Amino acid sequence: MSSISFYETKNLNQEQYENLIKRSETDLSFFLEKVGPIIEAVRTEGDVALVRYGKELDGAKLLNTSTLKVTTEEFDEAFDSVDTEVIEAIKYAIANIKTFHEEQKPKAMSFKEIKPGAYAGDRYTPIRSVALYVPRGKGSFPSVTMMTTVPGVVAGVPELAIFTPPSPDGRVDAATLVAARLAGVETIYKCGGAQAVAAATFGTETIKPALKIVGPGSPWVVAAKKQLAGLIDPGLPAGPSEAIVFADGSTHGGLAALDVLIEAEHGPDSSAYLLTHSHRIVEEAMAALPVHWSKMDKQRVEFSKAVMCGENGGIILTSSLEESYKFINDYAPEHLELLSDEPFEHLPHITEASEILMGPHTPISIGNFALGPNCVLPTSRAARTYGPLSVHDFVKCSSIGYVTKPAYPTIAKHTGVLARYEGFSSHANAVSKIRDSYLKEESN
Repeated sequence: MSSISFYETKNLNQEQYENLIKRSETDLSFFLEKVGPIIEAVRTEGDVALVRYGKELDGAKLLNTSTLKVTTEEFDEAFDSVDTEVIEAIKYAIANIKTFHEEQKPKAMSFKEIKPGAYAGDRYTPIRSVALYVPRGKGSFPSVTMMTTVPGVVAGVPELAIFTPPSPDGRVDAATLVAARLAGVETIYKCGGAQAVAAATFGTETIKPALKIVGPGSPWVVAAKKQLAGLIDPGLPAGPSEAIVFADGSTHGGLAALDVLIEAEHGPDSSAYLLTHSHRIVEEAMAALPVHWSKMDKQRVEFSKAVMCGENGGIILTSSLEESYKFINDYAPEHLELLSDEPFEHLPHITEASEILMGPHTPISIGNFALGPNCVLPTSRAARTYGPLSVHDFVKCSSIGYVTKPAYPTIAKHTGVLARYEGFSSHANAVSKIRDSYLKEESN
């Protein structure tokens, strides 16, 4: 077995420290070059290109142009094939996710009297059409289906469509179909990768184009979103999974090892670090990791070992609590777990993390599936400027203003002064005696 990657910050120079912060998707040059032909093929060939790439890239040999869209019968069959226990878990999770996101929904309109008789505010309306990307390359993700559909439904988006790669038999994961229908979305297209982003952008014979696309994906998806950002809103940057499990020494190192594998098992392009200033935690975690691997599925063991024994994961020993805080904020993780008996003591020191799960009873998996907050999160340090996917990603804001007749003269006076100073004569004329003469005529 390859050795678990281990770093002590006191022994790292600046370049080595910065390498720890890098993600697998930081350099997208390879993918940006490769997605160009795929995008162009979908733009010019439509459904035919989607079927071709479905067969070549996803191995969906039975896919054809007439089966690109999931049928009502396929939804019905999914409910018959999925275990009742799984369906109940999906219902439970959707209820929590809906409760959480309904609290985010802004008022349809807010209005404030800025000065007597002068009003300004915001009006929120749903985006007309949003594509929801649900990955499948390294597993099936009804959880992502729930996390993308529920806020869109809560926001009132009239056209929501899921894009997800087909399986070799040309079908969509049954639990994903169950989750979609229970959440309120029954438009699902069988295409993934860069070709899905292109289809959502341009539309095809089967697929209606969308104004925005949200959801996590591989570097292929991330690269396609970057290429097409001028034609479709790419949403928050959500690439391969990443996490920091911070252990302050108040819990067992084996628990920290258990939790760092949560995101590491997503795939070899994930990033996952156990971060601590405790030598005891390091020793206990090192001893526990092989035990945990012995209880995992073979493929997930391979994925997590590739991360924990590679360049994008492992165990980091800092020299102090303050140095741990600094690394977290420098890294700006997608998922952060504060594994501590007193997590609220650490929270004020963390400013750069998209999701913060606190205490020994809140592992990242609970956040990923059932607690309620969204698990579609910004990656590759985008947590410094982005937050989790939310209802706000599915609505747009319009500023509104209304000035009454009594309030007009004062605000017009100051507007005119500023307009003349900046040299905009039409701006100034619009609040001058010229306007007064028209308004006087109208009142007469």
